[in-house]
Amino acid sequence: MPEMPLPLGPATQAEIYVGGADELPLDPDEWESRAKAVLDPRPFDYIAGGAGGESTMHANREAFARWRLRPAMLAGNQQRDLRVSVLGTSSPTPFFLAPVGVLSAAHADGDLAVARAAAASGVPWVVSTAASTSMETIAEAMGAAPRWYQLYWVSDREVVASLVHRAEAAGYAAIVLTLDTLQLGWRDRDLRNRYLPFILGEGIGQFTSDPVFRSRLSVAPEDDPRGAGAAMVGMFSNLGLRWDDLAWLRERTRLPLLAKGVLRADDARRVLDAGFQGVIVSNHGGRQVDGAVAALDALVEVRDALGDNAVLLMDSGIRRGADVIKALALGANAVLLGRPYVYGLAVAGQTGVERVIRNLMAEIDLTLALIGGRDVKALDRSWIILRP
Repeated sequence: MPEMPLPLGPATQAEIYVGGADELPLDPDEWESRAKAVLDPRPFDYIAGGAGGESTMHANREAFARWRLRPAMLAGNQQRDLRVSVLGTSSPTPFFLAPVGVLSAAHADGDLAVARAAAASGVPWVVSTAASTSMETIAEAMGAAPRWYQLYWVSDREVVASLVHRAEAAGYAAIVLTLDTLQLGWRDRDLRNRYLPFILGEGIGQFTSDPVFRSRLSVAPEDDPRGAGAAMVGMFSNLGLRWDDLAWLRERTRLPLLAKGVLRADDARRVLDAGFQGVIVSNHGGRQVDGAVAALDALVEVRDALGDNAVLLMDSGIRRGADVIKALALGANAVLLGRPYVYGLAVAGQTGVERVIRNLMAEIDLTLALIGGRDVKALDRSWIILRP
């Protein structure tokens, strides 16, 4: 009889051992250091930095360190199931690629390299409003691969409505509204570097391809990219938005809606009460509020408040396979991976993104195997304990 193929984790290990040396990193910290070596300091700091003293970034990682896994032995779990489905979007692994803007700052191929890597791996990508490439061009590169669209609710509602309608038409399966970035946070690194890519005409591809936004300009963005960037920045701040306004968005799309940037149970309830289908617990990777609660800790509060059936995802601080397992055990249906794939993009373009995805999938599989798990969807708090 032919031998059964190795599961993902062991197969990836064998490929690495047998294949010999490889110049690409394995460790997420090494991906970051390699990205720092190849990028100009200004875009690197834009990607890597956080708000204020960056204590929220540190809190995200510390939270994962506080929670410890409880392995169970001799589970007979030769085969594991990493697959998840969230609001009808299926993934071969329990993470999606998070929305990250201005990927052109990391690599010349930017959004299209990530689009192709996501499509090749089957891992869904949440495409950013701050992309440098139009959502239609990204959709064409992804083909039938699963994708969601992340929405920044700018102050011009006709522009917002246009972005949503375009996402529907281009085959995006859900809209993710970011709540925590109605104004940019105080980011020391970017202020010190005098670096805001939007005013340079970078990261505004969704806007410059939008007919409503273009109608607001006196000069075409092709002729005046900085002017278009200034116009985009001018409509970005929208701190007047209120909970009652969410009904307007709900009326404008048939797609599932999720709200990203929730850190409190009462806010999570308001999201579902507004007719949204899901909540993404996130502190924007520590980029918005210095001293904020860690996203993993907030996930515990939100899951406890909403019960087992609410659709909950989380991001902020995910680096290793154990991080993903811990988040799932604490109640996430899936997680979003952010900076690590951007570092992979910076180091090796599409290949780097695919390698980050492959390695994380393998590490999740091996971690699940070694704690005695069979199915990521069956993880619960019996698999985890808070360190004394």
